[in-house]
Amino acid sequence: MKRVSQVTVRKRLTIALLAGIFIFFIIDLRLGYVQFFLGDMLTERAQNSWSRNVPFQAERGEILDRNGVVLATNKSAPTVFVIPRQIENPAETAEKLASVLGMSVEKAYKHVTAQASIETINPEGKKISNEKANEIKELNLNGVYIGNDSIRHYPEGSYLSHVLGFAGIDNQGLMGLELYYDEQLSGKRGAVELYLSAKGKKMQGLADEFEPPVDGLDLKLTIDSTVQTIIERELDLAEAKYNPDGIIAIAMNPNNGEILAMSSRPTFDPADFQAVPQEIYNRNLPIWSTYEPGSTFKIITLAAALEEGKVDLEHDYFYDSGEIEVAGAHLHCWKGGGHGSQSFLEVVQNSCNPGFVELGMRLGEDTLFQYIRDFGFGSKTGIDLHGEGSGILFREDQVGPVELATTAFGQGVAVTPIQQVAAVSAAVNGGVLYTPYVAKEFIDPETGEVVSRNTPEAKHRVISEETSEKIRYALESVVAQGTGKNAFVDGYRVGGKTGTAQKAQNGRYLENNYIVSFMGFAPADDPQIVVYVAVDNPKGTVQFGGTVAAPIVGNIMRDALPLLGVEPRKNQIEKERTWLDTPIVEVPDLVGLTKSEIIQAPYTLNLEANGEGNVVVEQAPRAGVKVKEGSTIRIYFSNP
Repeated sequence: MKRVSQVTVRKRLTIALLAGIFIFFIIDLRLGYVQFFLGDMLTERAQNSWSRNVPFQAERGEILDRNGVVLATNKSAPTVFVIPRQIENPAETAEKLASVLGMSVEKAYKHVTAQASIETINPEGKKISNEKANEIKELNLNGVYIGNDSIRHYPEGSYLSHVLGFAGIDNQGLMGLELYYDEQLSGKRGAVELYLSAKGKKMQGLADEFEPPVDGLDLKLTIDSTVQTIIERELDLAEAKYNPDGIIAIAMNPNNGEILAMSSRPTFDPADFQAVPQEIYNRNLPIWSTYEPGSTFKIITLAAALEEGKVDLEHDYFYDSGEIEVAGAHLHCWKGGGHGSQSFLEVVQNSCNPGFVELGMRLGEDTLFQYIRDFGFGSKTGIDLHGEGSGILFREDQVGPVELATTAFGQGVAVTPIQQVAAVSAAVNGGVLYTPYVAKEFIDPETGEVVSRNTPEAKHRVISEETSEKIRYALESVVAQGTGKNAFVDGYRVGGKTGTAQKAQNGRYLENNYIVSFMGFAPADDPQIVVYVAVDNPKGTVQFGGTVAAPIVGNIMRDALPLLGVEPRKNQIEKERTWLDTPIVEVPDLVGLTKSEIIQAPYTLNLEANGEGNVVVEQAPRAGVKVKEGSTIRIYFSNP
């Protein structure tokens, strides 16, 4: 019995030993797995439970004009954060924060005692001034941190506001280019990571970690601030003079689709967009507004008729009695009694509606509407801005003789300003339709290197170069000898077309309420700029495009062309002048003359003298330039 008992004990001990070895093996295996396979993950989880992130916002990319002029940038605007568990005296901390931030002590106390690992004091402590941030730093409050942050800044106020748009309180793009290219401009947020115990104390042996933010890309535009400034000035003057319901202006390079300037009235300050109704800042009228174009649309009918060989401008004649009958409807010319017998070049110069009805009928419904679509009407241009309209055309089953006739002179269809600018650019640039665009290139703010670049997009050819040349000549004659005389600029070959469109509401035309416009381009032999201006219901004046809008475009051309490096042309069509026009004189060469010689000579110009000395060494404008009689010539004296 004793021997059996010892055997049993030995077996039991062996089993216990093997079980112990197996258990220890499992434990060691588990420890090894945790140590070598789960160690990093568990450590990271532990550190995450200890860590608190104080965010550092990335700098939003700047927006620049084509020459590097800053149009949108950032201003430092720090944000206040608190880590409640680190605050030793909540009541005292709340009182001091409330005093600096201009908030109630009760609200500040709720922030500093919040059941949160980290708390933003919002809105009073969000994006504060650097002065306030420094005041808080000087208080040296435990648990209170200042995070790096910024706010969007628009140095020029309402300048280019509808194009630039604006960013929100968290630097997110909300409108305009700020929204369209928000991903490229935003960058990536960084942070300072603090390691704290459960009681909010900093943990020894673990250094704070800083993940730097990645700033957004800078955006360089096609906008030329010199042209934009001129347009902004002219719209301000027109708004003060005519008190219109609205004004629209676009300038574009017709040879590649680059937008050089774009503006509208009413306008707003992007930094204070809440101060105006939503419909003002939320509608970029040059791309959104849809209305009957009026006579500027006749350029499209003219282009189609010339391309199809339906008219010879100088040898074909048309008799205008003042109206034309189409399918029982009487369509009138703007001139009572009509223009009588005229060549079709004169039809264009006189903006004669019955003459363009004749061209429309020669073309026919299918052909005319095919050209209208080919010029881009009825669909969006594809400009890189949100909110673009597509316009309205007659459906094919709705087009009869009357609809064909009214469309030929710009009535009964609705288009956007940007569609008109793109289409007329194609008509005068040699016949190619381009997609308009505003963003030129994205630049790395650290290296200055170009990350990506937008290039011109030619959609298709609409008309031939020969037809385009004829259109340029005809439209130059409109400015020199027709309805567009008020856009004439001495020394520069300006072409263009007036437009006067009666506004419609609820299916009926309004009385004495017109959108008057002018589409101009220059130089006529080699167009470098197309400018469109439309004034909605100008007050206290005769509502004609040639009276209101043409002078505005003329002023823009006069100042913008020299800044664009366009030299004056000597072979411009001579302007047909009336008794209302101020006589034009040629600036004499005054360089080298003495004061006594200048005094003795008779001039019909005003002289403004500058400098010390007896001899003229410089003058502006230079000799040979044509100016209005009575203009001021600046002369500079020095001793030889």
